[in-house]
Amino acid sequence: MIEPHAPVSPGAPPWAEPAWLPVRPGTGRFLVLACVFVCAACGLVYELELVAFASYLMGDSVTQASVVLSVMVFAMGIGSLAAKRLRWHAAVGFGAIETALALVGGCSAMALYAVFAWTGGWGGMWADGPRCLLVGFSLAIGLLVGAEVPLLMELIQRIRRQDAGGAVADLFAADYVGALVGGLAFPFLLLPFLGQLTGALLTGSVNVVAGSALVLGLFRRDLSRRARWTLLVVGLAVLGVLASAAALAGDFERAARQAVYGGDVRVALQTDVQEVVLAGGTDGRPLDLFLDGRLRVGGRDERQYHEALVRPALSGPHARVLILGGGDGLAAREVLRYGGVERVDVVELDAGLIRLARNDPGLAALNGHALADPRVHVTTADALGRLRLTPAGRYDVVIADLPDPGITASTKLYSQEFYGLARRALAPGGRLVVHAGPVTTRPRVFWTVATTLRAAGFSAAPYRVLGQDSGFPAGPDRSAARAGTPPDWGFLLATAGPSVPRLRLTGPRPRTLTPAELTADARAARRTRVPGLVASTLAHPRY
Repeated sequence: MIEPHAPVSPGAPPWAEPAWLPVRPGTGRFLVLACVFVCAACGLVYELELVAFASYLMGDSVTQASVVLSVMVFAMGIGSLAAKRLRWHAAVGFGAIETALALVGGCSAMALYAVFAWTGGWGGMWADGPRCLLVGFSLAIGLLVGAEVPLLMELIQRIRRQDAGGAVADLFAADYVGALVGGLAFPFLLLPFLGQLTGALLTGSVNVVAGSALVLGLFRRDLSRRARWTLLVVGLAVLGVLASAAALAGDFERAARQAVYGGDVRVALQTDVQEVVLAGGTDGRPLDLFLDGRLRVGGRDERQYHEALVRPALSGPHARVLILGGGDGLAAREVLRYGGVERVDVVELDAGLIRLARNDPGLAALNGHALADPRVHVTTADALGRLRLTPAGRYDVVIADLPDPGITASTKLYSQEFYGLARRALAPGGRLVVHAGPVTTRPRVFWTVATTLRAAGFSAAPYRVLGQDSGFPAGPDRSAARAGTPPDWGFLLATAGPSVPRLRLTGPRPRTLTPAELTADARAARRTRVPGLVASTLAHPRY
């Protein structure tokens, strides 16, 4: 314990006496630790909000999360070092930092969305503009968050000087508990009830109120009259900006969605699993379905895609069919066109998407009200978990209508374990069909899926369908779809055992890959092959 009469060490703050407080020292320390708790919760919300927004708009959640987290942790260290210069003015420095953090963190989601929506398609030097802005916000927020702890340490010591170990323990205990609360509040409260934009703005408001109240209420004697009025006026101005932005958030979000998805957006909702956007689908306009910013269903050519997915698999026995994914009901629509279908089980993770497929007039009309057919039974569950509970030999056909293999979240749905469970669920002579991404632009992903099927005991026949002008994009956003639409869709039709299934393809477009194409594409896959890439198509996410 440092005694009050001990000599001041070099570099120590110029104050030697405890601060004058309007409350007892014990209450003052409690208020400082409460502020630490609130600030830690706000800081983690900013961090999660950046990760979520980057994943929705830019795709590849692992890459975006890694960038945000690594940049923020680095910046926090720099911010802590920089805060050493403010130790002699800890109160006013902490108030200024919290005000700046509230403005930057609270407005970060809206700024990212605006830049992505209205400048994301510029190309050229600005092609990576949204990503650069993401790094900039991560750096700025990390610097400000990192500067909080040294200043709060000074404020605690200002109330009652104690040994550094005890002060640090108290400070970090409050900090970590606050981070826990912020981490739970973001997905379970802020995101579902307020949305990302309003949730970030509310977090900024809480941040500036907590920081200003602590400084102006508890440590006002440490501030000059001018500093007190400056902090008060600037804090109120930041609150005004955040409140105004929150009032306009609804109109802003609608305008930004139209800029990203087009002017025909009818439905935009955040389910428990993902963001779902429907554009068009009424008055003769084609319907587009976006999931987390990715165009999952393109109304101009979805029938071509789903026919190619379903018809080859149903050329054999098809009394009992399992559709993994397919919550939009479009694969079920194609299955029900065949006579002899007795039961169709659809396993979809997102209950909100299922409700739209049943009740939205555009999507229900497009799927032919397939989910209302008495032969169709819909289960809300994870596809891999459902396969683990499926009895052996239950289905004649398994259709994997799943997210693209280029999306990190779908990795387990293209694994050897997944295909092994699908093989067990098939009756003798049953068929499994998998959408494996574009063959031309991502041959390594396609052939890795084929290798994984073989490792699980399947023999697979590859085939592809050339897309129309609109394409079926695997990119993470609307602008990417316009700029770089894959020219084809690749599929694999598999059966258990050594015999490769015969493909019966109808129409002029679907065709098997020729021997020359098979050799060339397999050679390209081998050239980029990395050892160990069998169990998962995304062991190396850049492919």
